[in-house]
Formats: sequence, structure tokens, C-alpha cells
Amino acid sequence: MDNDIPAFHVRHIPIYGDLILSPMAGFSDMPFRSLCRELGSAMSYTEFINAMEVLSGHPRLDKRLRYREEERPVVYQIFDNDPGRLLEAALRLQKLGPDIIDVNMGCSVRRVSGRGAGAGLLRTPLKVARIFRSLSSTLDVPVTGKIRLGWDDECLNYNLIARIIEENGGSLIAVHARTKAQGYSGRANWDAIAEVKSAVSIPVIGNGDVRTVEDIGRLKDYTACDGVMIGRAAVGNPWIFSRMDREQVPDELVRLTMQDHLQRMLTFYDGNRGLILFRKHVTRYLSIYPLDREQRQEILTAERPGEFLLLMDAAI
Repeated sequence: MDNDIPAFHVRHIPIYGDLILSPMAGFSDMPFRSLCRELGSAMSYTEFINAMEVLSGHPRLDKRLRYREEERPVVYQIFDNDPGRLLEAALRLQKLGPDIIDVNMGCSVRRVSGRGAGAGLLRTPLKVARIFRSLSSTLDVPVTGKIRLGWDDECLNYNLIARIIEENGGSLIAVHARTKAQGYSGRANWDAIAEVKSAVSIPVIGNGDVRTVEDIGRLKDYTACDGVMIGRAAVGNPWIFSRMDREQVPDELVRLTMQDHLQRMLTFYDGNRGLILFRKHVTRYLSIYPLDREQRQEILTAERPGEFLLLMDAAI
């Protein structure tokens, strides 16, 4: 698509592109986000941030809040079950200069949803209204929300939640088209994304079961959504944001991208920890190559970047 023309706006912020890396715990750190941004992801969502950690000044939070200027627009995604804490945390985070604050209403992990945060908020529509009314009327930056379809098949209230978000000042809705009970299993319900798009006038981002470039077009055509959010399918194939399926990526580009990604990890995480954390990406980058068990083990246990790079070159 023409990147000189905004695909949509989040309130006053133009978004140049219709593909977006989904916020993923353990993956959406600055090295991977910035790489995907350069390859075509139109916005940079952080990993979700616990409001209580913001307020307590958690020592590990700093790295999760860092971003490169070239990543903009940058979205801080926060979660909690208490409207007051969410507002106080959002006010503190706003001082760090994000472009947008997003409220997570999609996390299905028990320790989050079980306490009424993440997808647990979907069970309390009035609280969702309070949260969005409070944040949108107080913050200077736009406020958005990422939702699931509901708690389970007996509580599919995505249209109600979407209207509440819009009516209380929300500027965008991202819809993961599964319930909390589904987690990441089963099929995503694209009909629900289409319903949300018809129900509201603010931008709607579709998310779920997008694994290929063809899927991107099918989801947009089927739902008329403004953009497509891609999560798990981008791990090992960040080139999907350049509209390339993994099988289309030349080996030399794979090498260069992996080298670049590793260097970002080493710089960001101060050396060896960056190499260790890079391993989860390596397994996906190399998944299409016919490596035997011994080769994979050797690559994944390399203890020095130089050793890893030599083994990678031999594998690709």
C-alpha cells in the first residue's frame, strides 16, 4: 500500500501502514519491535506493563519502557483491574513520551485475568467505561484498547465493550478474535471483527489466524478492518511486515537479519544475556531448514556470539 498516505488515524496521529506487530510478553522488546518497525510494522506496542510495577518503580521495568525514536508511534500497553491505579500509572508513563496509551483487555493468563485484569475486565463493562472515561479525559495522548471477544462462549460481549470504548473516548480498538477461554486455540472468529467494525466509527485492528501474506488480504477483505495485527506468525518471519512469506526470504537476507537482530539483543541486554534471550527467536528463524537434532542443539547452546554466527552460517 502507499505509505505516503495514512492508512488510518489514531485521533490526530497518522498511521502509515496497515500491519502492526502485536504486543507479546517476552517478545515485543525494543530489539524485535524496532526490527519489525523497520521492516514495515506501522506502530510499536510494548509488552504489556503492570500498573502496579509502574507505581512501585519495579527495577526491571526500565528496559520494557525504552524505545527508539524511529519506532514512533510508540504505544505503551498497560494492565490492571483498578481504574485509579491505571490512571495514576498512565499519567506517570505519559511523562516518558509515548504517542498512545493502550489498555490490555486481552491477556488470558490466569494470574492476570483471574484478578480481573486483562481479559478479566471484559466481565465488568461498567468498569471498562470508568477506565476509558477517566483516561481519555485526563491524558493528553490518545487512549486505545485491545480486547478479546469475551470471557467464554457464554459471555460474548465484544460489541458492547467496543461501543463502551468508543463512547468513553477510546481512539482505536484492536480485536483478538478469540475468547479468554480459547486462549490461542481453536479458530479466530473473523465475523466478530467485521461486527465490531460495523458497530463503531473509530479504527478497528483485526488480530487472529494471520500466518501468511494471503491471510492479511483475506482478513482485510472479509472484515473491512483498518489494519491487521500479527503476533506469533511474526516470530521467525519479521519480513511478513514487508509482505513476504517465510519461504520467499532469500538465505542471505535471513543471515543479515539474524545478525542485525542478534547485535540489537547484545547491545540492549549487555552481552551474553542478549544471546541467551535470542535463542527463542533462533528456533523460529531456522525452523524451515533441514537441521538435525545435533546441529540445532549446537546452535542453541553456543555461548559466544562469534561461535553462534559461524554455526548459523553453516546451517543456512
